[in-house]
Amino acid sequence: MAKAMMKMPEDFLLKVSKLENKTDEIIPKVLESGAEVVEDKVRSNLSAVVGTNTKLPSRSTGELESALGISQARQDKDGNWNIKVGFDEPRSDGTSNAKIANILEYGKHGQPAKPFLKPAKSQSRKPCIEMMKAKMESEVNGI
Repeated sequence: MAKAMMKMPEDFLLKVSKLENKTDEIIPKVLESGAEVVEDKVRSNLSAVVGTNTKLPSRSTGELESALGISQARQDKDGNWNIKVGFDEPRSDGTSNAKIANILEYGKHGQPAKPFLKPAKSQSRKPCIEMMKAKMESEVNGI
């Protein structure tokens, strides 16, 4: 049987050994930095589509945009870290923000779709990854 051995650079090994007890502190910070990029893009896309190209004057209250936010980074039962960008529930009138966002995103009979989530996802993917890489690097160098 063949055997392969690779040696890691010494400075990399030192950083990894320092990380072992700091990962639960660093990962949420890294995820939050990426989520902020996504939230900013969703917010700007949402502002651009709300109240545009309507037959009647807009009745927007700004409640959907103000409900947009970031959840806390949490670890699931499988040990994976997750963070969510979404809307707080419910609205002041008792209806669902998710319902209003869904109608905006996909439209309904008599109301054309005005996508803001899907474009935000594709537009913020690379900047989000770059921001998380930079944050991770700064956190690791700070140890």
